Amino acid sequence: MSYLEFFGVVFGLIAVALSAKANIWSWPVGIINVILAFFFYYQIQLYPDMLLQIFFFVTNLLGWWRWANPTPEEEDKKKELKVSRMHRRQFIAIFFLGLTGTLFFGLLASRLHLWAPFIFQLPSSFPYADSFILVMSIITTFMMVQKKIECWVIWIIIDVVATVLYFVKGAKFFSVEYFLLTVMAWYGLRHWVKEFRSYPKSD
Repeated sequence: MSYLEFFGVVFGLIAVALSAKANIWSWPVGIINVILAFFFYYQIQLYPDMLLQIFFFVTNLLGWWRWANPTPEEEDKKKELKVSRMHRRQFIAIFFLGLTGTLFFGLLASRLHLWAPFIFQLPSSFPYADSFILVMSIITTFMMVQKKIECWVIWIIIDVVATVLYFVKGAKFFSVEYFLLTVMAWYGLRHWVKEFRSYPKSD
C-alpha cells in the first residue's frame, strides 16, 4: 500500500462522513482527497478515474461556495443550503443519461493508449466500469452541490461498483474504502431524508 492510497482513503472517508451529516467542511476536506487520488489513479492506470479528480477539484470549490451562499428561501437554520428533492421523472432521465455517457466514455477510455501512448503507456483497466464511475460521479456530484436527496441513491450504486472494481484491480485498501462509503451513503440518505422531513411544511 502506498502513502497516496492510504491518505487518499483517510481523507475520502472523512469527507464523505461529513457530507452524510450535511456538514459544509466536507468540501475542503474533499479537495485534499482528490489531489491525492489523482496521482494514485495514474499509478494504477485507471485513467478515467484520474481525470475525474480534476472535475472533483472544481466541484469541491463550487459545492463549498453553494452550500455557504444559498438564497434566502433556500436557507436552513444554519443559514446554509437546505436539503431538497428532485421530481421522479427528472431523476430517471438523469440516470439513463448517465448510462449513455458510460458507453461513450468507455469506448474512448479503451482507446486512450492507442491515441496517446506517450501519456497512457498501458491500456485502461476495465474502461466501461471505470467510465460508469466517472460519468455517474459527475452527475451525482452536481446533485450533491444542490443538496438533492437522490444523490445518495446513485452514490450507493457507484460505491458498490467501485468496491468490486478496486478489489479485482488489487487496490484492496481502496476497495475497503468504497465498501465503507457504501455504508456511509446509506446513512447519508437516511440522514438527509430525516432533515428534509424536519423542515416546516410552509417551506
